[in-house]
Amino acid sequence: MSSGTSLRSEDQFLCSICLDVFTDPVTTPCGHNFCQTCITQHWDGNVLYKCPLCKEHFTSRPQLRVNTLFSEMVAQFRHEAQQEAISSSISEQQAAKPGEVPCDVCTGTKLKALKSCLVCLLSYCQTHLESHLTAPRLKKHQLMEPVENLEDRMCLQHDKPLELFCRTDQRCVCMFCSVLDHKNHELVPMREEFEGKKAELRKTEAEESAERGLKELIKEIEDKQKTAEKQAEDFIKDLEQEISELMKRSSEVKQLSWSEDHLHLLQSFSSLKAAPPTKNWTEVRVRPPSYEGTVVRAAAQLEEKIREKMKKLVEAEMKRVQKFAVDVTLDPDTAHPKVLLSDDGKQVKHGDLWQDLPDNPERFSECVNVLGYQSFSSGRFYFEVQVKGKTGWTLGVARESITRKGEIRLSPQNGFSGLFWLRNKNEYSACADLQSVSISWSLRRWGCCGIMRRVCPPFYDVELQL
Repeated sequence: MSSGTSLRSEDQFLCSICLDVFTDPVTTPCGHNFCQTCITQHWDGNVLYKCPLCKEHFTSRPQLRVNTLFSEMVAQFRHEAQQEAISSSISEQQAAKPGEVPCDVCTGTKLKALKSCLVCLLSYCQTHLESHLTAPRLKKHQLMEPVENLEDRMCLQHDKPLELFCRTDQRCVCMFCSVLDHKNHELVPMREEFEGKKAELRKTEAEESAERGLKELIKEIEDKQKTAEKQAEDFIKDLEQEISELMKRSSEVKQLSWSEDHLHLLQSFSSLKAAPPTKNWTEVRVRPPSYEGTVVRAAAQLEEKIREKMKKLVEAEMKRVQKFAVDVTLDPDTAHPKVLLSDDGKQVKHGDLWQDLPDNPERFSECVNVLGYQSFSSGRFYFEVQVKGKTGWTLGVARESITRKGEIRLSPQNGFSGLFWLRNKNEYSACADLQSVSISWSLRRWGCCGIMRRVCPPFYDVELQL
């Protein structure tokens, strides 16, 4: 607050009735000031008219007057107080550091931006963001985490925000692009593709972690191998040195035996007769390092590390796809006469008896199938099916236009996708390749995350324990 204001006591500008800064101050005949609304309501509720501050009585309701000078002082005080509050708020905010997105509206010190607006193509700090949070028209603008170079997020062709990702062309597009240039392409929101790519990166990270663990294991084995080789080389050097000394001694003995010098032979005999010090090489062993314990321990650690990584990947992926969950009930009008449905349309089983049902166009006549009542024409969807304890079933997604009458081959070419089935208790087949794969566990809950126009939607073992 300015020095001029600091000389004035804040109490001078507080109404003694509401205890707040004066609003439209008026003066009573006794010289005291009150908010016009406060003193009016005070006297409206009393028979006697007296000053709330000095208690002076008035015979009739006094005429209130406006003290122009005092009103101007109050207005100045209120303005300076508001400016101080704004200044204090700004000082509490952080100035943008190198690498952080600055506010595009701030003059002087650029504060750290909290949000960027894809409509205004500007980034705002806390103070300048306020209008986007309160003004009805600005509240409709699309805000996002602060980013630099907002113009790069606009479609160069249509000058609209890039909001979608075309998986067919592997590029970001705007809403106009999706209708004009990318019609019938596989399009998803950028946020969805972003999450999918992050999941792929996490998977790649897990694979790289496993590869690093394997390299560390190989290096440990190679180090032990080198240690064993070094030990063997040292033994060989010692043995060669000993052999060299023995051969030298043997040569000396042979020369001495040929000597005719009686004195020299007698003097040298004692030293040559004693056996030279040698190592008992029968006890020397070059034992190859035992890798069994190392390998088992390292493999267990690697397995645990991979298990933890995969668990996190599975949890993140399930959390991601379950956001698209839909409620599916089975349509009795499509059920084959041997299909038995529960009353709520949530359970199905194969019956032995042929039910007497109308042969309507929607009903399967030969294949023992039933379709869901709900249909989806765009976007993503996710649903789960309990299959615990079942020995044979077929699940998947089908187009509404599939053939219902006669023999039907379940294949993507015939409008069936995301196919997954069980035969002979543990032989599972999936999607278009239809290759049987045996697994060591039984599926209990099957999940399908469908994406429109994708040939084979991904499926999940929801209760898989890693």
